[in-house]
Amino acid sequence: DYKRRADPTCAPFVPAACDVLITEATFGLPVFIHPPIEEEIARLLETRARNPDRCVLVGAYALGKAQRLIAELRRAGYGEAIYLHGALVQMCRLYEEQGVPLGPIALVMDTTKEALKGQIVLCPPAALNDRWARRLPDPITALASGWMRVRQRARQRNVELPLVISDHADWTELTQTIAEVDPAETWITHGREDGLLRWCELQQRPARALALAGMFDEDD
Repeated sequence: DYKRRADPTCAPFVPAACDVLITEATFGLPVFIHPPIEEEIARLLETRARNPDRCVLVGAYALGKAQRLIAELRRAGYGEAIYLHGALVQMCRLYEEQGVPLGPIALVMDTTKEALKGQIVLCPPAALNDRWARRLPDPITALASGWMRVRQRARQRNVELPLVISDHADWTELTQTIAEVDPAETWITHGREDGLLRWCELQQRPARALALAGMFDEDD
C-alpha cells in the first residue's frame, strides 16, 4: 500500500483465490491498528515546532524504516536537513545511488550542538539512550515502531514521543487480506498466532499456526 501511494504507476494488488495463504502475525491482535502515517508525521513536526531549543531524536532501523521516515517527511513538505547517526548513513547513500532521492541529509558528528537545536535527528533504536545522545541539545526521544501502540513499551524505552509507524501489517490489514484472498487454509507464523487463529475460527476459515524458530520482535 505504501509503495502504491508513493508511486501512482504501481499496479494495484489484485487478490486471487489460493489453496494456502502463509501470513505473518507480528501485530495479530485487535489492539494493533496503525494510524495513517501522515498523522504520525504531523505529530513529529508539531513536536519539533513547539521545542525550538531541543531536537527530536527518532529511533529507526537503518534498512527501510529510516528511509521511509525521510520520504514521509519530504512528502509532508519538510525540506530542511535531516541529521543522521553514523550507522544510518551508508544505507541512505545506497538508496540515493539507486535513484531514491532523500533530500538534504547531514551527519550529527559533523554538526555542532547549537546547530542541532530545533532539528530532526534519526538514529538506530539502540542509540536513543546511549552516551552518543548526550551530544544532542536536550533531545526529545521518539521511536517509530508498531509496538508504540502499547504505552508500557514506550515507557520501558523512555520514549517521550511514541510514533506508531510500522512496515508490518496491522490487525485490519491481516484480516482483510485473508478475507480478500479467501484461501482454502491459512498458515500463521511470526508473532501473535492465537489472535488470528481465533478470528479465522470465528469466520469458519481453516487455519493453523506454523511453529517456526526465530524472533518476531524485530520491529521493536
